[in-house]
Amino acid sequence: MMTRLLLMLFLLFVNVATPASTTQDLQRFFTKVQRYQASFDQVVLDEAMNPIQESSGNVWIERPGKFRWQYSTPYEQQIVGDGKQVWVYDVELKQVAVRRMAGALGNTPAMLLAGKGSLDANFAIKDLGRQGNLDWVQMKPKKNDGGFDDIRIGFENGKIRTLEMVDGFGQLTRVTFKAAKENPAIRAETFQFTPPKGVDVITE
Repeated sequence: MMTRLLLMLFLLFVNVATPASTTQDLQRFFTKVQRYQASFDQVVLDEAMNPIQESSGNVWIERPGKFRWQYSTPYEQQIVGDGKQVWVYDVELKQVAVRRMAGALGNTPAMLLAGKGSLDANFAIKDLGRQGNLDWVQMKPKKNDGGFDDIRIGFENGKIRTLEMVDGFGQLTRVTFKAAKENPAIRAETFQFTPPKGVDVITE
């Protein structure tokens, strides 16, 4: 789950220059949206498109490199990036894992939602046109060391609605964002984390 999340985080926060057409929505999102807040539903599907894991929660992001990805179901988990470190807090296990952000973001989903850099340098971008109610853009990683073979972003009325990622095993992670707000005011403490008393802290 950590790997899938961090890859998602970079997608929201890299600088991008892409061709016109549907990819204009992608360009606007990556260049104009500095802060983002939404609730989400997430499902992992196997090769036969059967759901094998479902979860939901809330996400807050601030460029560059700050995020809070908070799962509320099926169990509580908080993943917080403060710009320097990434904290993963499993509430039920009373355990916190912390790692340097540079290492955590290298080949993981945070490269998609909260990282820096050029999107064109890392992905081949293709306009997939309209499918159902969404306008889709495909992002194929230029390197095969990121854990995902195919990434698709669906936009509704110009705003990001769905994120889909297919890994090397054929599993698809789909995240649907709801009640999203672009560039809202977000308190600074949202991106800060202090381990609660009594929890085990593991430095990776």
